[in-house]
Amino acid sequence: MTYSGRLIEYLDGGRFICGMVIENQSKRVHLINQNGREVNLPVSRIIHCSEHSYGNIADRELLVGELKEAHERRSSLMREINLEELWELVSEEEGASFDPAFLAELSFGAAATDDKVAAFLRCIFADRIFFKYREGVIRSHSSEQVQQIRQQLEKERQEAELIKNGARAIAEIMDHPVTGYHPDPWLEECLGIIRDYYLFCTEANQAELARRILKEAQLTGPHDPFHLLVKAGIWSRNENLPLLRHDIPVSFSLAARQQAEAILQSNPRALFDDPGRVDLTHMAPLTIDGATTLDFDDALTIEEEDGNYLVGIHISDVAHYVRPGDALFKEAMQRGTSIYFPEGQIPMLPRHLSQGVCSLIQDEIRAAFSFMILLSPTAEVLRVRIMPSVIRVARRLTYEEADRIIDRDPELRLLDELRQRLRRRRLDNGALLLPFPDVNIFIDNSGKVHVSLVRSDTPSRTLISEMMILANTEAARYISDRMVPGLFRTQGPLKNRIVHGEDDDLFQNTRQRKQLPRGELLTAAGLHSGLGVNHYTTVTSPIRRLLDLVMQHQLNSIVRRRQPCFSADMCKDFTSVINRTVTTANNVRQLRHRYWLLKYLEDRKGQLFDALVIESGPKRTFLLLTDILMDVDLPCPSGSKPIPGSIIKIRLVKADALDNLVRFDW
Repeated sequence: MTYSGRLIEYLDGGRFICGMVIENQSKRVHLINQNGREVNLPVSRIIHCSEHSYGNIADRELLVGELKEAHERRSSLMREINLEELWELVSEEEGASFDPAFLAELSFGAAATDDKVAAFLRCIFADRIFFKYREGVIRSHSSEQVQQIRQQLEKERQEAELIKNGARAIAEIMDHPVTGYHPDPWLEECLGIIRDYYLFCTEANQAELARRILKEAQLTGPHDPFHLLVKAGIWSRNENLPLLRHDIPVSFSLAARQQAEAILQSNPRALFDDPGRVDLTHMAPLTIDGATTLDFDDALTIEEEDGNYLVGIHISDVAHYVRPGDALFKEAMQRGTSIYFPEGQIPMLPRHLSQGVCSLIQDEIRAAFSFMILLSPTAEVLRVRIMPSVIRVARRLTYEEADRIIDRDPELRLLDELRQRLRRRRLDNGALLLPFPDVNIFIDNSGKVHVSLVRSDTPSRTLISEMMILANTEAARYISDRMVPGLFRTQGPLKNRIVHGEDDDLFQNTRQRKQLPRGELLTAAGLHSGLGVNHYTTVTSPIRRLLDLVMQHQLNSIVRRRQPCFSADMCKDFTSVINRTVTTANNVRQLRHRYWLLKYLEDRKGQLFDALVIESGPKRTFLLLTDILMDVDLPCPSGSKPIPGSIIKIRLVKADALDNLVRFDW
């Protein structure tokens, strides 16, 4: 087609422009547009071309005036076109295609001039709801397409309104931080979108919308969303982001809360009516826990019996209250474990159970599961009786109190002697002790972080751990001997032993920990090399671990001579649930622990720290900060390499908890 001398229209930046072609090339035209500019335009961009040639208008100023007038005429004609009425007229012919001139005639009810056809095409491009133009042909949309386009346009309109009004409200928040409820609906919706975007980045459902809102609000820094949410009172300055990212539930369902309330109303005296439950309230159990512990799930008794020792390991009978299929058990399945943070905890069960009726509180009647184990003076297991029971704790001791009186308290002294012999038996079977200090993190009222190390192998702590290992071992043996499926912890043989006996060397213990075989959770009992036992499970913390609660149910059904509570397939399903939930919980706990250590380091830029050299590789040196037990690594220094096992000084260059960043140098 020859375009020379013809009036054409094309789109530029979304706007229709009129132009007069002054030269026709093979695939391009040279034109003067209504703005007086000369343009080389690809033929493919021409939307409309006049039917006749206007000839050569020599006066450039006159030509531009003509083009502007044509543009105004066509813009004015657009107001006479009703695309929806026209669409209703022709839409019955689904999939039909039309010539623009034909539809222009229908729309105006008169012959289609160049101006009318051009005006009609402008409407098609301005309102894409009813028709689609492509390669000179117009097609009508189906009713379904019209509905979808309208919904999309409405969505885009709402998003544009949200971006505009949300950005305005966000700017006000950044200038004037607030707390509490936000009456502005734009702000509330925007903050929710931005929250998800900051937590999940590109995986957030409305990531692109969040980016547009932040850009409009001129918040382009990587942590600007975090600071916004803090200023808005949505998050605290030290919000637990890993907890939010992993979507771990922090509250309980209404059904679970109602069940917990009903349990609280139960009369503990009803426990004595259970014929399968033994009354042990004549005994005087003691608990030994941390000073801040509120959920007590184990207590101990000891009595001499014909030159031997009857040790009672009494575990809270959580299975009596939380049963498979009920709301509380479902909540435990979702969590898998309680999670402890320096600033608080996320319990597996509601606090009025975990710290109330299920907690072995001093002087309170409680349902328990008692392991009555007769030990010889050399700590050989002579007899095991496992029974549901009723107990009343007589004494509560902290670890520190127990350590102070362990040599002069008759019960504690006997338990401690047995503890040492039980430990020696495990060591003789290849157990690894690997004591590692506990890192205690305390945040004071001003937000300052304090870090201290506490020995994990004091007499009272190891006394409790040995008694729990004993009970767990015997529970595993009891279930396994009866060919009943369960959940058993196993660990394969150690290939490279570095530590022997009761070695208490931080360097050697750290190296050994890095070479431990992987532990597994199986439905059949097997060797646990690290503990030095042939069978192992855990039943001693049913308040805080799903695994222990499940095994307590399994044990209870066998002891009461019933069919096992869970089949082999059900146990296999439990292993999947527990592995998934506990892995997530451990990851969140470790990230939060690291966050607080980094907060501690933030105030210590430039300070020197003692670091234990763990490994000196060809390119990097791996170290352990001895004050806070944090792993760090540095490029190997020039010259001689640091000697593994030695203590050296390294300097803190930078720490940023929000960025999860720490950097040291030599």
